[in-house]
Amino acid sequence: MPINSYEDYPITWRPDKTKLTRPIYKSLIQQLEEDILTSKLQKNTQLPSQRELADYLDINFTTVGQAYKYGIEKGLLYTNIGSGTFVSPNAFTSITISTNQVAEHVIDFGLVSSFEDCNHLVLPFIHSVSLNPNIVGLLNYRDPMGTNFQLKTAVEWLQTQGVQTTIHHTAIVSGVQNGLAVTLAAFFSPGDRIAIDRYTYSNFIELAHLYHLEVVPIDFDQEGMKPELLLQECHKKKIKGIYLMPSCNNPIGFQLSLQRRNELKAIISKEKLLVIEDDIHSFLTTHFQQQVLPPFQQLLPDQTIYLSGMTKFICSGLRVAYLVFPERLRERIERAIFNINVKTSGLDAEIITQILHSPETVQKILTTKLKRTAEANDCFDAYFDLPRPSNPYPYYRNIPIRADISPLDVEQHFLNKGIRIYHSNRFTSQQQADPFIRIALSSNHLEILKKGLRIIKEEIDAYL
Repeated sequence: MPINSYEDYPITWRPDKTKLTRPIYKSLIQQLEEDILTSKLQKNTQLPSQRELADYLDINFTTVGQAYKYGIEKGLLYTNIGSGTFVSPNAFTSITISTNQVAEHVIDFGLVSSFEDCNHLVLPFIHSVSLNPNIVGLLNYRDPMGTNFQLKTAVEWLQTQGVQTTIHHTAIVSGVQNGLAVTLAAFFSPGDRIAIDRYTYSNFIELAHLYHLEVVPIDFDQEGMKPELLLQECHKKKIKGIYLMPSCNNPIGFQLSLQRRNELKAIISKEKLLVIEDDIHSFLTTHFQQQVLPPFQQLLPDQTIYLSGMTKFICSGLRVAYLVFPERLRERIERAIFNINVKTSGLDAEIITQILHSPETVQKILTTKLKRTAEANDCFDAYFDLPRPSNPYPYYRNIPIRADISPLDVEQHFLNKGIRIYHSNRFTSQQQADPFIRIALSSNHLEILKKGLRIIKEEIDAYL
């Protein structure tokens, strides 16, 4: 038994002794990793002394010392002589996905790109816009939400996705991530709660944390978020908003069915939730289905902020998205856009606008990207006998792995093999019992994709 009682003692870190497995020092650091990932431990937090933690856990003093040393070697901890051991400011505190510090030789299956070999289709429009005698007008601060011509084009494109809006209720922002930041800044305050899918877009989770918001994970099935569980959470605690990716959830890949949309609509309407609808995959889903499922913007126009990104559809480097808002929210969304963005690049917006005014080019991009997506998914199926999600053409696929493996260890193992993948821990706010690694299919040529999948196939058995 521990010498001291710590029930009311303000110890800075409380690992769960019941979860410790041998070797204990590695198991202890695995809990540390998980607590850093889920923001239970913040950077520069001073950890308990070795003797204090050993007494709390009723384990050997030297085991804690071995764990702390291991944590330092992994870059999670640092020591100040005479002061103690601290969580490193460079520890794995962010689950944000980016291409930062990825070596040239690494096959990147982490970041979801947009089949960049299609970018040559964009080049003629960049050239054309650069020769436009009115280009100078795009280089100033005027029309911060987009010109009337750009907004009219946006409205026409959005109509093909089932979105019903006008130029007075549409704004051009610098990509969906920027639009999410604008939306959270405009309508949410620290401590507000937002319902999310149990696994969802990692950068939204991190953005919510930056704004000091609480995300409330709701379980799902292959039709999407379970309505009865959303209602249950709404009754348990006050929830202000809900974040949904209806066309293709990232990372699971499900598409919200029409029935599920209507079931969620009833609850969202009754509970007066603000919907943040991230519909970045609608362009491809609508194209291959040849059917438009009504977005929440159509179902609940007065409660929905709708975002449609052009980066996955047209080009990753042209940071343009369309943000649609109801009249009652106009003042707050405009103020947030002006104060966060000042103005989205008029040049980028004009290039996208010119492309959308070329039906032949739009059709070619859609056809090409569907073909690439189908080939990439077929390639994945050739290596791994796993079912496709309810959206059969996602930009990513998942491989289930054991729950007793450190997320950092599995990511580092594959990185050492020249492959960057992401553990499912990045896509959730809490530890989950059904972990997986997510493989982005859209960031490499087919031959590179095959090479990377072959390496994963050779190495994955140790984690199954």
